[in-house]
Amino acid sequence: MNRKIRVLIAKPGLDGHDRGAKVIARALRDAGMEVIYTGLRQTPEMITNAAMQEDVDAVGLSILSGAHMTLVPRVLELMKANGQGEVCVFVGGIIPEEDARELEKLGVKAVYGPGTPTTQVIADLTQMVEPA
Repeated sequence: MNRKIRVLIAKPGLDGHDRGAKVIARALRDAGMEVIYTGLRQTPEMITNAAMQEDVDAVGLSILSGAHMTLVPRVLELMKANGQGEVCVFVGGIIPEEDARELEKLGVKAVYGPGTPTTQVIADLTQMVEPA
């Protein structure tokens, strides 16, 4: 029996701009996915704990603060330590191409910049995550 893809959308760090995260959350929900939005100012520990408690298939991190090279590796490290290494992690925000490549080397499945169509995120996520 198939279940819906479960996605956690999180805003790590002190970034207070959440419009993009809310747009993605709504688009994923409208595409039939179950979406949990954690809200603003989440720590990597809070994000990984929520991901574990909610038994998600994917975690989307929205970062506009420039702290992506600190926050994202910490989330990945904690997820691996918690046995959540199979959870798909994707990132959205203003991220230089060089940093995006480095994040992908660390295990991030996709990095999306401003203006990425929500249809692209939905298609990619559907392909990256195989519902149980």
